[in-house]
Amino acid sequence: MRILVLGGGTIGASAAEVLCPKHRVTIVERDPDVVRLIDDNPAIDARVIQGSASQSSALFQAGALDADLCLAVTNDDEVNLVAASVAKAMGARRSIARVYQPIFLDTSTFDYRCHFHIDRLINLELLAAMDLARVVRLPGALAVENFAVRDLELQEIEVKNATAAVHVPLRQLKLGKGVRVAAIVRGDEVFIAGAEDTIEVGDRVTLLGKREEIDAAKDQFEIEPPQRLGVVIAGGGETGYHLARLLEGKRFAVLLMESNRDRAEFLAAHLDRTTVVCRDIRNRADLEEEGVPSADFFIACTGDDENNIIACVEAKELGVKKVAAVVGRTDYLHILAKLGIDYVTTPRQVVIREVEAHLNTGAVVSRKPLVPDSRLLVVELDVFEGAPVTQHVLATVGLPHHCLIAARIRGESVNLPGADDRIKPGDNVIALVHADVLDELVRLFSPSD
Repeated sequence: MRILVLGGGTIGASAAEVLCPKHRVTIVERDPDVVRLIDDNPAIDARVIQGSASQSSALFQAGALDADLCLAVTNDDEVNLVAASVAKAMGARRSIARVYQPIFLDTSTFDYRCHFHIDRLINLELLAAMDLARVVRLPGALAVENFAVRDLELQEIEVKNATAAVHVPLRQLKLGKGVRVAAIVRGDEVFIAGAEDTIEVGDRVTLLGKREEIDAAKDQFEIEPPQRLGVVIAGGGETGYHLARLLEGKRFAVLLMESNRDRAEFLAAHLDRTTVVCRDIRNRADLEEEGVPSADFFIACTGDDENNIIACVEAKELGVKKVAAVVGRTDYLHILAKLGIDYVTTPRQVVIREVEAHLNTGAVVSRKPLVPDSRLLVVELDVFEGAPVTQHVLATVGLPHHCLIAARIRGESVNLPGADDRIKPGDNVIALVHADVLDELVRLFSPSD
């Protein structure tokens, strides 16, 4: 594939390093010092152009007219929006822009992605928060918020007891209109759930829906409500804010510690079910006073690697069961497990996963495994004019076995389609599909010859 990376900083260089061995990569970077660093990096075998990513002349020289993928990942949100939009208009098949400010993701006031005709807006702080949220919920949980919509998630639960939901065909379960069983893990077998399938004790069940509706549906799989887990988030920057928002609910008691009083007041005003305190995580007495030793999870995401590492070590010594940190420097990673830190996420990791998910052609926008190393995939697809999937309702469209149309996105509207619903050109669809029948599914979404 021909890939255009706009911005040669840490994120752009990391993406290029991963992409270069298999793809033709061109980097556009304004800073001559950064250009020299890239040229001197033996791991990056890319063409480098010095110029402004938002200027059409630089994009033309870089080959935007026939690029398969454009990644706008400079440190300037506005430059990324303009650059990704111009590259798309010039002919790039897909364009992705990195944004930091939450306003650019908030479609309640304005849809920047649609306005600029960009395929995806990615926020590394949100992606890091989602990565950490999976660790808190269950290692197998996967949030799909970064595909196309906010708050739509896949969450995995383990069925430990014989509740009323066990041994009952799924079509008879009353999980709520906005929730469905997407997949079942039974022993070594993983399969997409059908209407006649039943749930057995010991199964791991993946539920699809909005977070609060999933939390309500979980009650059917539990004899007694689970004990609320205590989660302490150290650092109220964008990652900490997103993480608190993702975990707010009846299953977690979230405490967010932020040392800046103005920021703490902002967080308290914007987080409904999170306790926000103005405390210094570097102060052991503050940690003890806020009850950190009794927490189930301690997550450090202050924006300072050293502070995050030290705070996690302190929390572990105080008795916290699991600690996790956001660490930017990859040269620290080999020592963190020795320090007792249970999980680490890095901006490099999250951006590489996101880029790799978008290395597709045709109708497929992105794809990720449901759980690591799984053959079940979560796939986002564009619906083209004349595609066979648009010709009938879903019940008669001829979907392959081991496939579930999980969500339909039409403009700002998102729903979980039923058998009598119809897919239209211009829609986006999120599907769960086994890798063996992915090609068969893609043919249904591709224009007929």
